[in-house]
Amino acid sequence: MSRLLYRLGRAAALRPWRFVVAWLLLVGALGGAVAVTGGALHDNYTLDGSGSQEATDLLTERFPDLAGADARVVVRAKDGSVDPAALAQARTALAALPHVSGVEPAPPGRTPAIGLLTVRYDVPVTDLKPAETLDRLETATAPLRASGHQVEFGGQVPENVTAPGGAAEAVGIVAALVILLLAFGSVVAAGLPLIVALAGLGAGVSGVLLLAAVTDVATTAPTLAIMVGLGVGIDYALFILTRHREGLAKGLSVPESVGRAMGSAGLSVLFAGFTVLLALCGLVLSRVPVFMTMGFATGIVVLATVAGALTLLPAVLGLAGTRVLRRRDRVEGAVISTDAPVVRRWADRVARRPLAWALAGLVLLLTLAAPALGMRTWPSDASSEPDSNTVRRAYDLIATGYGPGANGPLLVTVDLERTPASELPGLTRRLAADRDIAAVAPPLTSPDRTAAVIVATPEFGPQDEGVRPMVDRLRADVLPPGSEITGLTAVYVDLSRVLEDRLWPVIGVVVATSFLMLLVVFRSVIAPIKAAAMNLLSIAAAYGVLVAVFQWGWGAGLLGLPHAVPVSSFIVLLLFAVLFGVSMDYEVFLLSRVREEWLRTGDARGSVTTGLAATGRVITSAALIMVAVFLGFALDPGLVIKQMGVGLAVAVAVDATVVRLVLVPAVMALLGGANWWLPGPLDRILPKVDVHGPAEDSPAGEKEREPAPA
Repeated sequence: MSRLLYRLGRAAALRPWRFVVAWLLLVGALGGAVAVTGGALHDNYTLDGSGSQEATDLLTERFPDLAGADARVVVRAKDGSVDPAALAQARTALAALPHVSGVEPAPPGRTPAIGLLTVRYDVPVTDLKPAETLDRLETATAPLRASGHQVEFGGQVPENVTAPGGAAEAVGIVAALVILLLAFGSVVAAGLPLIVALAGLGAGVSGVLLLAAVTDVATTAPTLAIMVGLGVGIDYALFILTRHREGLAKGLSVPESVGRAMGSAGLSVLFAGFTVLLALCGLVLSRVPVFMTMGFATGIVVLATVAGALTLLPAVLGLAGTRVLRRRDRVEGAVISTDAPVVRRWADRVARRPLAWALAGLVLLLTLAAPALGMRTWPSDASSEPDSNTVRRAYDLIATGYGPGANGPLLVTVDLERTPASELPGLTRRLAADRDIAAVAPPLTSPDRTAAVIVATPEFGPQDEGVRPMVDRLRADVLPPGSEITGLTAVYVDLSRVLEDRLWPVIGVVVATSFLMLLVVFRSVIAPIKAAAMNLLSIAAAYGVLVAVFQWGWGAGLLGLPHAVPVSSFIVLLLFAVLFGVSMDYEVFLLSRVREEWLRTGDARGSVTTGLAATGRVITSAALIMVAVFLGFALDPGLVIKQMGVGLAVAVAVDATVVRLVLVPAVMALLGGANWWLPGPLDRILPKVDVHGPAEDSPAGEKEREPAPA
C-alpha cells in the first residue's frame, strides 16, 4: 500500500492538472446531481418494538387525522383576553392552508389571556417543507398580530425548521487559517489544507444530499458531517503537508517529496480515516434510523476528505512547488528543523519519572470525568431552545396558560379489537385519578369503531425527571391489554431506553474493531490496548465536562441556553463513535513515527521522545484547528450540535495535551520494549502492513532540490 500511495502521489505531483480537473468535474457533477435529484432532510424516529411505536402505528392505521404532523399556534393578548373574533378568523385562515385536515381550539386554560389552536396535517412532517409551512402559518395569523396579539408557533412543524447555517463553519475556517499561517509562515502552505478540506466537504455533502433522495437523512446529519469532515479534512492534509515539507528540507525534488510523504503520512491518513469509518459504523447497531443516517452521512464526508487528501492534495502540492516553504527556506542549503525542542525536553522529563507523571495524568482525567457519574440523558425539546426562538416562547406560553404537561400530552391508544369498549370509562377514571395526571379528555373513537384514543395531560413537562417513572407506572399498573402510550413524552421515554440498551454493544464493537485494526497496523498487542484505554479516558473526560457545563449549568448562559439542560440522549452514543474515531487520528500518526524510530534504533524510550518531538508541532497545530472548528459549532442554535461541539473540543484538547504529552510518554516509558510485544503465532498469521514504511526508492537523479521559483 505504501508503494501504491508513493506512485499515486508522485504521479499527481508530476501531472497535477489532470487530478485538479478531475476533482473540479467530480464536485460539479455531484452538485448538478443534487440540484436535479437531491432529497430533503427528514428525521425518522421509528423505534421498532417499542410501546410508543405500536401506539403510533395504531393511530396511523385507524386515526389518520391524528397521525399526521401538527403545529400549535399560541396566542397571547397583550391586554385583557384573547379576542374570540380574531381567533376565529385565524382558525378559518389556517384551515384553508395546504394539507391542513383540521384546526382544533383548546378549551379555556388557566388564563383568558392565552389561547391555543392545534393545526393538524394529513401528511407526516417528513412530507412537508417545514420552513415553507411555517411561513404559511405566519401569513395566516398576520391579522392576529395586527390586532395586537402575540403569536408564537410550536409543535412538529416549527420544531423541524432548521436555522440557516454558515456562521460556525466560517468561524472554524478563519481560525484554522490563522493557526496554519502561524505554524507554517507561508500563505500557500496555510491555504492548501483548507482548499483540499473544502473540496472534500463539497463532494461529501453532495453525497449526503443524494443519499437523502433515497432514504431519510436526519436534519442535523449534514451539520454533524461538516463539523467532523472539516476538522479531519484539514488535519489529514496537514499531516501529509508536514511530511512533504520535511522532504523538501532534505533536498528532495517536489515530485519525490510528495511521493514519499504520501507513502508514509498518506498511509497513516488512510488508516486514520478507516478507523473513523469503523467507529461510525458502530452507530448501525443502535438500530435507530436517525442515528444510522448520522453515521452514514458523516462517513460519506470523511471518506470524501480522505480521498481529497490522497488525490487532490498531492496535485496541488505539485502545483505549489517549493512555495509551501517560507521564502527564506527556499534557497539552496537552507536548514528546516522539523524537531520540536520544547516537546523533546518535555518528553525527556516525563520519561525520567514516568510513574509519577502517569498517576498525575490519570488523576486529572478521572477528576474531569467524575461528573459523568451523575449524568442524566434526555432528548432535547423546545424548552432547551434560547428565548429568541419562537418554539421556546410558545412552550413557555403553553406552560403558563395550560400547565407544563400540555407541552407533552400522552396519547393513550386502545385497540377495541382486543379491549372491550366497555372498559373505556374505567380507564378514563383511572387515568384521571393518577397523581401525575393533571387532566384527561373524553375518549375519541376511530371512524370504524375499532380503536379509541384518550389524551392525558401530565402534571409536568417533557423534560421533568418524573416523566419516565410516570410512563412506566401507567403502562404497568393502569393500562389494560391492547392499550399503549405515544406522544412526545412517551417517545422520549422509549428513545432514551433504546439508546441506553444499545450503548454498550456499540462501545464493544467500536473498541474491538479499532483494536483489531491497530493490531494489524502496529503488530503489537499492547499498543492497541493502550490506545483504546487512552481514548476511553478522553471520552469520559468529555462526558464529565458536558455534565458540568450543560446539566449543572456552569456554562449554559455563555452558550446561549436559558437554563441548565440534560445531556441529550443522542450525545452519549454519537459522541463516543465520533470521538473514538477522531482520537485515533493522532494515535496512528504519533505511533507510526514512534514505531518507525523503534525499528530504526531499537531504543524504546528514545523512540518515544523522538516520535513526540517529530510530531509534537503538527499534532498541536492539528488539535488547535480541531478545537477551533468544534468550538465554532458550539455556537450552533441546535442543542445536539452545540453539545457535540463542546464535547469534541474538550476531548481533542485533553487528548492532545494530557494524553499525548503526559500519559502516552509516561506509559510507553514504563513499558519499554513491551510496547511492541506480539506473540509468535499472531506474528505469523497477521498480514504485514507497513503504515510508516519507506516508499520505494526514488529514481536516480531525483534527489536534487528544485530551484526556487523566481
